[in-house]
Amino acid sequence: MVKLRVHNLAVSLDGFATGEGQALETPFGHAGGRLMEWFLPTQAFVEMSGHEDEALGAGTTGVDNAFAAATGRGIGAEIMGRRKFGPQQGPWEDESWRGWWGEEPPFHSPVVVLTHHERPELEVGETTFLFRSLPPVEALELATELAGGLDVRLGGGATVVRDFLAADLVDHLHIVVVPIVLGRGVRVWDGLEGLEERFDVEVTASPSGVVHYVFSRSGSRPGA
Repeated sequence: MVKLRVHNLAVSLDGFATGEGQALETPFGHAGGRLMEWFLPTQAFVEMSGHEDEALGAGTTGVDNAFAAATGRGIGAEIMGRRKFGPQQGPWEDESWRGWWGEEPPFHSPVVVLTHHERPELEVGETTFLFRSLPPVEALELATELAGGLDVRLGGGATVVRDFLAADLVDHLHIVVVPIVLGRGVRVWDGLEGLEERFDVEVTASPSGVVHYVFSRSGSRPGA
């Protein structure tokens, strides 16, 4: 069965996966880069982004890198919300925005971007973005078809992950609890009381100070 997987979703101690005030200059709002400080030095990120420099070298190995490196294994398509694709809201003023990632996005696969304002497909490097207004079940059906038998990654942001969890569609959920308190922003857990009952949970603490929680579905997905 094709699985729907969430990887590297960083969440503050008070449950926020992004801060308030997301904009072009502040993709994570007032959280800045604090939610992803554990991820950026990893060898997996350095290889994916090509950001090797004197400070990072080839990147760090260890606990955080092991989790980061699992992100792309066996993935054939991605689903993301519009705010992960870009900072815009409402109707597209134009179609010049091509994502946060430059001319070679790290996905190398079809990406279904969920938006109430559809636009033509966009090819950037080896990645094709499809802009669709779909409920979670139909979005997963489309992404599964595009994935060619591989798994589908649910890339976020927090609202999209929460919607798919509420629909009971997520098979693998990797949450990274970061020891910061944001106080405001977009929370992941609202409306998901009892979520843990669907999953087996494994916990791994990292020397970087973050804690990795892996929720693996304990039974078959309803309707699968």
